[in-house]
Amino acid sequence: MVNLEKIPRRSYTDGSTPLEHLPRLSAELGGPQIWIKRDDCLGLTQGGNKTRKLEFLIADALAQGADALITVGGVQSNHCRLTLAAARREGLECHLIVEEDLGPEGIGLGPAGANPPEYTGNFLLFDLLGADSVTVSGNGSDLLGEAETSAAELRAEGKTPYVIPVGGSNAIGALGYVDCGDELLGQIEDAGLDVTALVTPSGSAGMQAGLIVGLHAAGSDIPVLGINVSRSRADQEPKVVDLVDSTATSLDLPPVPRDRTVALGDYFGTGYALPTEGMVEAVRLFARTEGILLDPVYTGKAAAGLIDLVRQGEFGADDTVVFMHSGGVPGLYARTQAFSHTRTQRRAQT
Repeated sequence: MVNLEKIPRRSYTDGSTPLEHLPRLSAELGGPQIWIKRDDCLGLTQGGNKTRKLEFLIADALAQGADALITVGGVQSNHCRLTLAAARREGLECHLIVEEDLGPEGIGLGPAGANPPEYTGNFLLFDLLGADSVTVSGNGSDLLGEAETSAAELRAEGKTPYVIPVGGSNAIGALGYVDCGDELLGQIEDAGLDVTALVTPSGSAGMQAGLIVGLHAAGSDIPVLGINVSRSRADQEPKVVDLVDSTATSLDLPPVPRDRTVALGDYFGTGYALPTEGMVEAVRLFARTEGILLDPVYTGKAAAGLIDLVRQGEFGADDTVVFMHSGGVPGLYARTQAFSHTRTQRRAQT
């Protein structure tokens, strides 16, 4: 167990998020017993895994005297939504710099900000939450470079900005999932489970890296299996390892073995936020068996990976798997086109 009590932290969630059994999904797949860690139930607007990271990042910002936050992400960024929500809670300015989505051919969707239909999902919430500015740049832009330029402009106005990286995934933000690892181990023990693996989306890497560090520090050998949402295994695993190393170093922990990091790159399809058939099936399956909504960018693709691994026999009837729900459901409503084909097919059959 890692003692984080001396590290500055804000609190945005009352208590632990649920760990729930999914008996109908488990029976449908005919494989392991599947449980789900409901981090979609975390605090701040509509919840999601970034809330845990922000508890430490916002505390660090306040300790540095910040009066404005700047962060970056996609045009439907859950991280941007939750950073803005935290800023509203703390009375801080918040400036967002986001990049347009890719189209299905892997190119930009046209003019900066084109994400039809516009003003849906998280982008709508940026407006409702009153972002102080939202800058939409073309796909592939240097968002962090733009954030530093914005920070310089705010400093020239006499403000004290604090820049948060993509996904809040640095050694400070990852502390939220070091802490979650301890929370989850307590719930696993209380439920009397013998867990074979945790399965988690792996994107900006803070969630997976924090869990790896937290479980390793607690002496747990439960593997944390990442399902990549935007990169190949060869590209993602070094990114996760770097964050595992920097997080462990920040806590004065011994190095974590390299083989604790596994991030599978078989399920992200043609790119970040671009739909796959497996994702569509997974979102529908979770909804119809358990009444749980997944998002199409992170949890949908991670669940598609879990389902495929079960079907391949990687997890059997004697196994118990915990699936990490990282939230992101508002983004579902901005990407309804991904589900239109299967909806049309169902209507034709009735």
